Amino acid sequence: MGWLVLALVLLLSALNVGIGFVLAIATIVVVAIQGTAPLAAIPLMIFGGGSKFPLLAIPLFIFAGGLMTTSGISTRLINLASALVGFIRGGLAMMTIVASMFFGEISGSAVAGAAAIGQVVIPAMEKKGYPKAFSAGVVSNAATLAIIIPPSIPMIIYAAMADTSVVKLFIAGIVPGILGGVLMMALSYYFARTRNYPAEAAFSLAALWTALKLGVFALLIPIVIWGGIFGGIATATEVGGLAALAAVLIGVLVYRELGWKDFWKTVVDSAMQTAVIMLIVSTSAVLGWYLTNEGVPQQLARAMLGLTQNRILILLLLNLAFFVAGCFLHSAAAIILIVPIVLPLIRHLGIDPIHFGLMVTVNLGVGQQTPPVATVLMTTSTIANVSMWEVFRTGLWYTMVLVFLTLLVTYVPVTGMGLVHLVYGG
Repeated sequence: MGWLVLALVLLLSALNVGIGFVLAIATIVVVAIQGTAPLAAIPLMIFGGGSKFPLLAIPLFIFAGGLMTTSGISTRLINLASALVGFIRGGLAMMTIVASMFFGEISGSAVAGAAAIGQVVIPAMEKKGYPKAFSAGVVSNAATLAIIIPPSIPMIIYAAMADTSVVKLFIAGIVPGILGGVLMMALSYYFARTRNYPAEAAFSLAALWTALKLGVFALLIPIVIWGGIFGGIATATEVGGLAALAAVLIGVLVYRELGWKDFWKTVVDSAMQTAVIMLIVSTSAVLGWYLTNEGVPQQLARAMLGLTQNRILILLLLNLAFFVAGCFLHSAAAIILIVPIVLPLIRHLGIDPIHFGLMVTVNLGVGQQTPPVATVLMTTSTIANVSMWEVFRTGLWYTMVLVFLTLLVTYVPVTGMGLVHLVYGG
């Protein structure tokens, strides 16, 4: 019966039923047939699944990210990124990557970053002679850095599912996220040289100083987030609240661009995005309970260990499983469906759950760029009004950077775990 519920999940997903409803319906049907528990207990499980304190960070970071766009913060960050790297050939593409990294340090959402940055830079890149598909590909892949560089909504969900430290996960994502940004910038420079993409105006200290003065308050938000995390001053949830509060105060008192209508629209949009994610998280609690009762995770661990005892091959198989899932599912759904099932195997192999969480997060970042679902890719292709497949093909080399990062964090754990060990010892 445990495998029957998974078959129902796949069938309902293929019928395009929302994944949050899929998880609940599949479990309810099997529980009703089997009589494992009274159906009246299921609503209590759903409520319990969404009431974990660390999950409160999700709406707070989503809200902070939304406020960046409506309060003028994202514009200042883009201008600062342009002043920093815009003078280099291909600097507009590099600026997009730097701005995406700035945005990722606040929102934790790749889709939010792609929408906010893409609406500004894709038209600007087109005016400078960049092909629209290339521009959309750069924005899409750079936006995925938002789920690697802390804070990260997928990391928050993974930490809740695996009952591990979200702060350690955040710290583990810093080096791979920055490395990914640097590699994408190097790739942009190479393409600019070979395809004769333009540079912006010559470097100007005066322009950089002006952009820095205007953007210094915007930079306070990443400082609040990273300072709170590294200093141990606040939990991830509390840091999310501080980031949202800082965004409101900066938008109202400093930049004075955040009006009541924009504020209310951000509240509504953030609530809707949160509702989608939390429905998935809550209903997954019921499915997780049922699969655990049926012993499915243990059966999977025995089956895979019976296939091979080689740790390298097992990690490769797990990466392939998450890659396929990421092609068809939202990252939150993929984490919720697969992580509870494979955790016994991870523990048996002696793999640090923080290391595994980083591997999963980066892997699912690749899935955000690979059709048919490709939520981030779809966002930028819609903004650019270009076929999703054309954007995918054009941005494939940037996606390969994410693939390289996946393999790197999988087989060279020190890439992410080195900083965690430095901060916490061990």
